[in-house]
Amino acid sequence: MADIVDTRTDPEAALARATEALGRGVPVAIPTETVYGLSADATNPQAIARIYEMKGRPRFNPLICHMADLAMAERHAVFDPLSRKIAEAFWPGPLTLVLPIRAESAIHPLARAGLDTVGVRVPTGFASRLLSAFGRPLAAPSANTSGRISPTTARHVADDFGDRLELVLDAGPAVVGLESTILRVEGETIRLLRPGGLDLEAVERLTGRPVIRNEKAGAAIEAPGMLASHYAPDAPVRLEARDVRPGEVLIRFGGAALPGERDAALVLDLSPAGDLAEAAANLFGYMKRADALGAASIAFSPIPAVGLGEAINDRLQRAAAPRG
Repeated sequence: MADIVDTRTDPEAALARATEALGRGVPVAIPTETVYGLSADATNPQAIARIYEMKGRPRFNPLICHMADLAMAERHAVFDPLSRKIAEAFWPGPLTLVLPIRAESAIHPLARAGLDTVGVRVPTGFASRLLSAFGRPLAAPSANTSGRISPTTARHVADDFGDRLELVLDAGPAVVGLESTILRVEGETIRLLRPGGLDLEAVERLTGRPVIRNEKAGAAIEAPGMLASHYAPDAPVRLEARDVRPGEVLIRFGGAALPGERDAALVLDLSPAGDLAEAAANLFGYMKRADALGAASIAFSPIPAVGLGEAINDRLQRAAAPRG
């Protein structure tokens, strides 16, 4: 089993252990405000290859590269004025920008899936301290087997990878609970590649421009989270449930009971008060609890597709998609 080190009780020891392992090219699971990430030196192709191998991730699916701050990001990516304005407003935070890679960047093409762009993000919390101490970008997709439920606690990570992973840094449950929002600026257009933990309305208020949703089915993979089937539990997922079938796990929203709940294997409520931020923070953890029961299926009641609800529904639709 992976060694779990608590960053809250001994942050200096956690920094030392993590920087030493990363320097050896060993992936380390790190806490971020979105979900836990499986990090490795983004300039080391052997280390990046270990991420793909551990996750079973397709190598055409690029990795987000995490930066200590905007200054580090600017050493690796080319910022247009609109992207810089968005970054200055929302970093550190749950925002990834897809930008042209600088010719002189040391980020290895394997982390970018060979694209001439790179997805960059500046996280909050202990991950920021680690990036500053390490001094190089960290490629860090979610710390789970590819396509499965994303981890929001250190224990989720350790249970998934077991002794295949050397070190997990524990900073408690992820605050946001959904992966970052991914945007790409093209001229004066802001395009959404993946909804996530940053509310798009905040971006639109800042810029005075609409964020254009990507509606092309089968669009080329430009960023993580664009695969049709993703975030999937073992059990089939049933969406927009108006009742509960015997033996199902129900994950509902807003405190409203559904017909048939008495015969459910388990009933969980993402937010009895109807708070979408609370629902986002609970989503992946509740999916893992439901899946652990081995139920025949997991039913989700409707969730409003506004604000963070857009990102929640995106994850649920991918979890329910047919699996290859």
